Amino acid sequence: MDHQNKPQTRRSLKRKLEQEFEEDKSGRCKAAVVESRRTHQDIIRDVRIHVDVLNTCISFTEAHRAAAKCSAQLLSKIAMNEDIVDLIVECGAVPALVKQIQTPPLLAESDPIPFEYEVEKACAFALGLIAVKAEHQQLVVDAGALPCLVNLLKMHKDDCNSREMNGVIRKAADAITNLAHENARIKTRIRTEGGIPPLVQLLEYHDIKVQRSAAGALRTLAFKNDENKNQIVECNALPTLVLMLSSEDVTVHYEAVGVIGNLVHSSPNIKKDVLLAGALQPVIRLLSSSCLESQREAALLIGQFAAADSDCKVHIVQRGAVSPLIEMLTSSDVQLKEMSAFALGRLAQDTHNQVGIVQSGGIVPLLSLLDSKGGPLQHNSAFALYGLAENEDNVVDLIKTGGVQKLLEGEFIAQPTKDCVAKTLKRLEEKIHGRALSHLLYLMRTAAKAVQKRVALALAHLCAPNDRKTIFVDNNGLELLLGLLESKSFKQQKDGSEALYKLATKGTSLSSVDAAPVSPTPQVYLGEQYVNNPTLSDVTFLVEGKRFYAHRICLLASSDAFRAMFDGGYRERDAKDVEIPNIRWDVFVLMMRYIYTGSVTVEIDHAQELLRAADQYLLEGLKRLCEYAIAQDISVGDVMLMYELAEAFNATTLRETCLLFILEQFERISTKPWCGRLIQRVIPDLRNFFVSALVKCYDSNVSSPLWPLD
Repeated sequence: MDHQNKPQTRRSLKRKLEQEFEEDKSGRCKAAVVESRRTHQDIIRDVRIHVDVLNTCISFTEAHRAAAKCSAQLLSKIAMNEDIVDLIVECGAVPALVKQIQTPPLLAESDPIPFEYEVEKACAFALGLIAVKAEHQQLVVDAGALPCLVNLLKMHKDDCNSREMNGVIRKAADAITNLAHENARIKTRIRTEGGIPPLVQLLEYHDIKVQRSAAGALRTLAFKNDENKNQIVECNALPTLVLMLSSEDVTVHYEAVGVIGNLVHSSPNIKKDVLLAGALQPVIRLLSSSCLESQREAALLIGQFAAADSDCKVHIVQRGAVSPLIEMLTSSDVQLKEMSAFALGRLAQDTHNQVGIVQSGGIVPLLSLLDSKGGPLQHNSAFALYGLAENEDNVVDLIKTGGVQKLLEGEFIAQPTKDCVAKTLKRLEEKIHGRALSHLLYLMRTAAKAVQKRVALALAHLCAPNDRKTIFVDNNGLELLLGLLESKSFKQQKDGSEALYKLATKGTSLSSVDAAPVSPTPQVYLGEQYVNNPTLSDVTFLVEGKRFYAHRICLLASSDAFRAMFDGGYRERDAKDVEIPNIRWDVFVLMMRYIYTGSVTVEIDHAQELLRAADQYLLEGLKRLCEYAIAQDISVGDVMLMYELAEAFNATTLRETCLLFILEQFERISTKPWCGRLIQRVIPDLRNFFVSALVKCYDSNVSSPLWPLD
């Protein structure tokens, strides 16, 4: 699951070179700075002059070397402006610069070399600046620069140890870094030109800056290039790189951890070699480095180490990686948070580490990162929480800190993150039993009120149906949820309504009423042909001045109300005509059709009046049909009226459907001015319903939803 959003920080590092002109008062060329006010034509003219100098001054005479040095330095200065680099290339600077780093013939073997290394340093520097732009990389290579740059790397074999020589080696390594940046072909070409062995040797060079530049070049060459990785390892770079991890110079250990990171990325065998070389503890120490970049790389590398066998994960934790990684989660640097969450996510997949991460304070910062707007950071945090949820000992901590609410309410960007969160909730749900449930019930009785509410909310979403009575009736969970509904905080009201709705519908996804009810009392009906038929009619109803022909035997069988009317002491008993004063004709006809046939189509326009008639004449089956029809049409605007209607006519199913609708649509209902009054009215009904339904389900060992389906 975690491979979906690995941090995108293992990279080929392009060097944004800074010019470092050495002070040389005796021989340095006094040149004017390129100013912004100079015209395009002025710059072209100057560049062409310097290119001509480089093309013509190719001997080791002092005059040629002085002129070449001056022109190369000035071209370097101009090339620091990326907007002008294209112009320099167009003027033919690349082949001219390459020509100068080739070895020119000496006048005599014993002659000293004027400005030794300085011309080559300036030319390598200029070529590196030109290679910053990807479109010029191949041009520099095609001009023959690579063999020359590799030769410059090998100068360290000479006994000479001068500042100038160190400078030219460093600039050659930096130029190779920029040429190889995100260019697979040139990376391979550098290897075939023999560039990797001298770079590995330079890791042990006495000059720190040279070490750093060599490591930077190796870091770039190792990025997504297996052949280069293997050769770097074969050249025995690992022992030195591991030593560099402990360097007091932050730039050195930053480059070293970057090289190692690129070497182990997607290379399990090299990862084992790196661990055997002793890299683990130095990398863990870098988690606390003062260098932010080193911290990032170290955290990412820890995550990659943790993808190895389970023992490695345990060793990482035992050696002290967890605390600094958790501290990084609260950093202001987004990349650092992303990488530390990545590492913790990998570590949390091992059962031995899960409790340790929680006890070190990992839950709260990981939960807070779920609010991040960055997809990878969100996913890495979610994946870490997924691992922590595997351990039963962490379930209580995740719930009492509000973890379930965070997971339920989070706005997650990527689908893999949404899937991960769903699996985490499922994992927690499977753990809510036995010791974990007992602990949660204890907290719900004794903990601070805020914790009690979090536990009740979580259990409403996660508990097994058979545990609902124990949790919400026997241990006061229902009162906690109802208390949230009465809160002055909209957030708490919303949380409470969602939890109650989940509790009522747990185990299935229901609409308010799933299917129209059938008649509760099966009986024989006269049939449609006798509806308002004078044949054999023995009683006539007068409704709105119209006569309706009926049959006493059918009416007596239909309800207690008609039995009392025609078989009791009422005056209608012997009357031939019975006046019905309070029902409209079309409503009365529908009611009678139900009595004669056992079914009727209840249109919403007649449903409320028909409900009144069904309640008046105790026609329970018709009453349920009317409740069903009305329930299909409940809206936010009229739910309060429908609730009052249900109360007025003792329409139990309609009342419970209104309650469910209120819970489900609370956020929309909350905008209505009468919402507060409505909530106060329904809370007693909610309490009675849940207690009754939970007890009934428990007694009958039923794990279905509490809300009736029919």
